[in-house]
Amino acid sequence: MKKKRVSSGNWIVRNLLLGALFVILVIVAASIFLSIRTRHGKEISVPDLSGLSVSEAAFTAHAAKLNVVVSDSVFMRRLPRGAVVSQLPRAGAKVKPGRKIALTVNSQVPKKVTMPNLIHVSLRQAKAELSSKGLVLGRLIYVSDIATNNVLRQQFRGRDIEPGKQLYSGSAIDLVLGLNGTDAMTYVPNLHGFKYLSAVDAIHDNSLNVSAVIFDKEVRTYADSIAATVYSQRPAATGNPVVMGSPVTIYLKLDADDSGQ
Repeated sequence: MKKKRVSSGNWIVRNLLLGALFVILVIVAASIFLSIRTRHGKEISVPDLSGLSVSEAAFTAHAAKLNVVVSDSVFMRRLPRGAVVSQLPRAGAKVKPGRKIALTVNSQVPKKVTMPNLIHVSLRQAKAELSSKGLVLGRLIYVSDIATNNVLRQQFRGRDIEPGKQLYSGSAIDLVLGLNGTDAMTYVPNLHGFKYLSAVDAIHDNSLNVSAVIFDKEVRTYADSIAATVYSQRPAATGNPVVMGSPVTIYLKLDADDSGQ
């Protein structure tokens, strides 16, 4: 009778242990599956595809375990036909492997687009809207106003332009923006290693103006300019605040080294 109780007790303990082991294995398997499924903790820095052909962009993206899809086209006269003008997510963004990068490429022929209404939207919204319409952000002109970076006027070639007007894609639109004295400061970004278009994008994102773009003598074509990278800038990215709308000059060359700002 005693042996039966001991045997019965061992059977219960054994089954409890087996049950616990099964639960642990299920949890571990689920964790591994979810980790693989979501690629937990693995992120990739999006490469800069500007200036590349679609096939070159696809090859570069594939090497980084990413994919590309052409989502839109604009027409820029000096840029090679079919070259990448912009991308989303932007260069340097952190994404999961397999992410699709949406490309805007230079059209084979010029096309006309409709000027959107940017009045009373933010600079960020206006910039995105211009890009979606195939237009380019030009100068940022700041005037005193209660709301900083609120679009007050939109201009083309120095004159106000009404919404609905037809323009060639690639046209530059200047924005007159509000500037509140209590919220008028920004910072100069570190542009070292940025390609031309990405550097201009970063300058505008920080509410600053591109005052001059200076290329080394080795940069001879527009395609070279698109491929060139920033090796110096004025002012440098010191971390000290500057007034919005301040000018930034960038210096670019092909195969920029680590010579610093």
